[in-house]
Amino acid sequence: MRFDPTPAFDADAAGASELGNLPEWDLSDLYRSPDAPELARDMEWLETECAEFASVYEGKLADQDASAMLDCVLKYEKIDMVAGRIMSFIGLRYYQNTTDAERAKAMSDAQDQITAFTTPLVFFSLELNRLDDEVLEGWFADNTDLARYKPIFDRMRAMRPHQLSDELERFLHDQSTVGAAAWNRLFDETIAGLEFQIGDETRGLEATLNDLTEKDRDVRERAARELARVFGENVKIFARVHNTLAKEKEIEDRWRKMPTPQTGRHLSNHVEAEVVEALRNAVVAAYPKLSHRYYELKRKWMGLDTMEVWDRNAPLPMESDRLVGWDEARETVMGAYGDFDPEMAKLAEPFFDKGWIDAPVKPGKAPGAFAHPTVADAHPYVMLNYLGKPRDVMTLAHELGHGVHQRLAAGQGELLASTPLTLAETASVFGEMLTFKKLLAGAPNAAEKKVLLAGKVEDMINTVVRQIAFYDFECKLHDARREGELTPDDIGALWMSVQGESLGPAFTFMEGYESFWAYIPHFVHSPFYVYAYAFGDGLVNALYAVYEEGDPAFQEKYFEMLKAGGSKHHKKLLAPFGLDASDPAFWDKGLSMISGFIDELEAME
Repeated sequence: MRFDPTPAFDADAAGASELGNLPEWDLSDLYRSPDAPELARDMEWLETECAEFASVYEGKLADQDASAMLDCVLKYEKIDMVAGRIMSFIGLRYYQNTTDAERAKAMSDAQDQITAFTTPLVFFSLELNRLDDEVLEGWFADNTDLARYKPIFDRMRAMRPHQLSDELERFLHDQSTVGAAAWNRLFDETIAGLEFQIGDETRGLEATLNDLTEKDRDVRERAARELARVFGENVKIFARVHNTLAKEKEIEDRWRKMPTPQTGRHLSNHVEAEVVEALRNAVVAAYPKLSHRYYELKRKWMGLDTMEVWDRNAPLPMESDRLVGWDEARETVMGAYGDFDPEMAKLAEPFFDKGWIDAPVKPGKAPGAFAHPTVADAHPYVMLNYLGKPRDVMTLAHELGHGVHQRLAAGQGELLASTPLTLAETASVFGEMLTFKKLLAGAPNAAEKKVLLAGKVEDMINTVVRQIAFYDFECKLHDARREGELTPDDIGALWMSVQGESLGPAFTFMEGYESFWAYIPHFVHSPFYVYAYAFGDGLVNALYAVYEEGDPAFQEKYFEMLKAGGSKHHKKLLAPFGLDASDPAFWDKGLSMISGFIDELEAME
């Protein structure tokens, strides 16, 4: 998933006419329309089934034998799938145009209804967590089909020390739609409504951010200063969102006796805190040999005494400004996937041919790019904002990787298909690496190879260094909020404290950059999500090294890993490749791939 916020301008102005026929979603595989009778039928079924489930099982889980418990789990899974199908359809329609009042209302109403319908289910995890271990072990020993769901029970029971009373858990479930979800919507709608004045043109955020990758330095500076102006004018709203969400999280964490603000994320990711800490420390220690060293090279290539923030993602002076048409992007990515294994290309093909991708930039469309898995008995959908930049091709490769992963994992069923965030980036980053390596092998000359290598290094720095800097910012933000309300200046100071450290001495920072934290949606939607990008990149770098070493069974092992979805811990998934993410040296191995690319660039000087 890649979220860079949001377009609100004429796509033709961005060169869409040069890009070819960009595909759009066909959501009819979920429901034919918002007023489809099947949608109303499923809503009614969901309300009835949730109430029926509670009446049959509440207070009685301990009395079930293994066979009856399997029936219970299968009913719970069906409820989860129907609710997921409804919210996928309504949510994807909303993301196509977040400024449309009808779609926004449909999204809010559906969230309210499904929250109300599913409130009777809150007992399920609470009651399971009160059972003795011997009860569950007996069930699993008696029924192998039920034992397959053991990872789900294990995840629920990981929350046992942090579980509240039944009444409080129901209250938190009920009030969620006017809590974090409401503040999330305020953030989304505020971002979608921002207007930036570039010359005579009024633009949305995505188009303005896109100017930061233009060759003309004046264009980049103008965009950066306009971003700073608009963020500054709206910074009080964004500060209120962050203050409220961080305080809400602090209150709930305190009641749940979570030892740190990050604990909940680590539990949901099924990753140990010490593994994340080892990753974070390895990346921070590597700043000088990664980002600091690369940006010093880039500063020299650009002929600058110091770089400004608007130069960070600037194209290199020798880089072509040619736009990549959609057909060429498809051929490039599909070729790379097919070279790895024809099965991988076969799994990706329907995204292009069956309306599973929404590519054009359109007014009101949601930010950036993502792949949404929907439900196990349907298929994923990929969203892009395709502008024809070389990085857009890599984004296509990235999101298709997610899509392939989600298709393979769907065989696990609704409850086991979902992959922890730390592993969810595996196939996406691997797909990018396959595409990059294919392009690099086909580079016609040294100059083109240099551009490709530099672009890959920048992407990896954005994925690893920048995301760990984001993680450190979030850690500082949540720690500081525990001491009291934060002003916009307070938050800006925390933001700037990680920027210089991570980017290095090649940079100076314009006035106004202190408000650029305001547009990063992960801080709002998924606190502490960002380390998953660095986790995924490091993991894939290590995996790719095994692939390049020529393991003849690599493809088979790789597909088995993706098919596992969320059914196995990262230790078990990586063991067939001889890898272990809990080993601190594991992260140094991944980071050495980035420094090796920088070595190559330095050797070209």
